[in-house]
Amino acid sequence: MNITAQDVNKLRQQTGAGMMDCKKALTEAEGDFEKAIEFLRKKGQKVSASRADRETREGAVMAKSLGNQGIIIALNCETDFVAKNADFLHLGDQILTTAVSHLPTDVEALVKLSVAGKPISDLLIDYIGKIGEKIEISHYHILKADTVITYIHPGARLGVLVGFQGGEGSDLEAIGKDVAMQIAAMNPVAVDKDGVDPALIQKEIEIGKEQARAEGKAEEMLEKIALGKLNKFYKESTLLNQEFVKDSSKTIQQYLKEQNPQLTISGFIRVQLGVN
Repeated sequence: MNITAQDVNKLRQQTGAGMMDCKKALTEAEGDFEKAIEFLRKKGQKVSASRADRETREGAVMAKSLGNQGIIIALNCETDFVAKNADFLHLGDQILTTAVSHLPTDVEALVKLSVAGKPISDLLIDYIGKIGEKIEISHYHILKADTVITYIHPGARLGVLVGFQGGEGSDLEAIGKDVAMQIAAMNPVAVDKDGVDPALIQKEIEIGKEQARAEGKAEEMLEKIALGKLNKFYKESTLLNQEFVKDSSKTIQQYLKEQNPQLTISGFIRVQLGVN
C-alpha cells in the first residue's frame, strides 16, 4: 500500500511520534490509522519495559495552590535535555492540572485519571515511545491548611508546599515565600521537635552516646551528653528552631511572631529530584 507524506504527517499530528516511526507504523498497519497508533503504543511499551531499570534523576517539580490546599508533583526523566523539552513540560502541566481537578489519593490513583480521553499511565507510555527515555511520576502530594503557599526553586528541581494556620491580615505570600525558601535551603525534618519521628530521635541519641564514648567520656555521663546533642539537632533540623537564613539573629519562630503572633505553621512538604 502506498503511504503518503500526508498520511505520515496526519499520524504524527495525532501521536507526536517521529516521522520515520509514523511511516513504519503505517506500513506495518497497511495504512490503518488505529492499528498504526496501536503499533506506536506497543513500541512505547517496549521502550518502557527495556528502560525499567534506568534511573530518572532529572525532570521537573511543579506545584499549585488552591488557597487552602496545595498540590505538588515531580515528573522524572533520565536526562536534563528531556527535562527542558517543551513537550515534557507540557505533559507535566497536564498531569498537575488533572491532579488539581480531581485530587486523587496517591500516584497510583493519579495515573488512572484521563487527559483528553487517555489514562495518564498510557500517556506516559506514549511519551516514553516518543522521547525514548523512561518517564515516571515520582512524587505526588496534597497539603491542606488555612493557607498553602507554593515555591519552586529556580531550575524546577526542588519545590515546597508550606501550610499556615491563622495570620489573617498578614502578607502570607511574602511570609510564605520566606519560609518556603528556608525549607528549600535547610531541609528541616519537621516543623518542631514534637513532629520528629521517635525512631529518628532514638537514632540521634545513640549517635550522641557513641560520639561521647569515642571521646572518652564517662559511661554515666553519656545519656546527659547525648541529650545535649539532641537539643542541638532540634535547633539545626526543625523548622521553627532553625536560624532564619535571611537574618541569623532570629529563629523562624521569632520571625513568625514578629509578623503575626497568631500565625503558625501546620506542615510542609519538600520535594527534590533524585531524593526519595
